[in-house]
Amino acid sequence: MAKVLVLYYSAYGHIETMAEAIAEGARTEGADVTIKRVAETVPEDVARANHFKLDQAAAVADPGELADYDAIIVGTGTRFGRMSSQMAAFWDRTGGLWAKGALVGKVGASFTSSGSQHGGQETTQFSILTNLLHQGMTIVGLDYGYQGQLNNDAVIGGSPYGASTIAGSDSARQPHEIDLDGARYLGAKVARTAAKLIA
Repeated sequence: MAKVLVLYYSAYGHIETMAEAIAEGARTEGADVTIKRVAETVPEDVARANHFKLDQAAAVADPGELADYDAIIVGTGTRFGRMSSQMAAFWDRTGGLWAKGALVGKVGASFTSSGSQHGGQETTQFSILTNLLHQGMTIVGLDYGYQGQLNNDAVIGGSPYGASTIAGSDSARQPHEIDLDGARYLGAKVARTAAKLIA
């Protein structure tokens, strides 16, 4: 049984919802799944003034525990076409893991959200995936076996680089069911891949 970590940062809850869908997909493949988030670095008064979702159930992850998992699926909203500073700060603390090669051969994947359809989702996913590649991880994307990402009848996310959703400029829009299905598909594929690599 593969051990899968879904690691995320979510300011407004969209990525948290996607993380839960990814975990659901991984569990359908028999994976032992843990959902954790990275620490908030914005002062609490600023976060509250900007309506951040601070009541998230997931525990805060420590970089040292990444080596305990067979697969790590990383999600964060876009920040000017790259990962959030909260997620970047977390990965900046993994130098010791890199020095030991602790994540080499593990499976990695990405997911994200943006305010608009062209809000930097793919470049954000690349900013996530470069960290995973530098750690020596085997990357899994959202392949076109998931046909939902080809849907042109609704405003949806999804790309070959990972699952995604569109939150809207005011963050009021919730993930479309097609996006959630893509997240489940990605979670299941990562779990299957990890199980084969550890067999």
